Amino acid sequence: SGPMWAYILAHENAVPRWRSLMGPTKVFRARHSDPDSIRGAYGLTDTRNTTHGSDSPASASREIAFFFPEFDEQRWYEQDEPRLRRGQVFYSPEERVHRV
Repeated sequence: SGPMWAYILAHENAVPRWRSLMGPTKVFRARHSDPDSIRGAYGLTDTRNTTHGSDSPASASREIAFFFPEFDEQRWYEQDEPRLRRGQVFYSPEERVHRV
């Protein structure tokens, strides 16, 4: 229904951590049980719940391949992710991406 931005989140346990920040999928439940979550604060309906997050690493891999076909997940884990852990990364606000 409007603009969207897709991101790849890189963090140990990224899937459960992001799902925790989003809150319950059902907006009514989110508003009552987790009102400070993204969905609790901004969700409108169950189909307009403001955010999406993969439910497993396997789903994340499929969704990353769909939204970012040029992204090489294997290369990320073998080359870029170790550099990220060493702090050799900068953020480009113009491109809205991190670069190694």
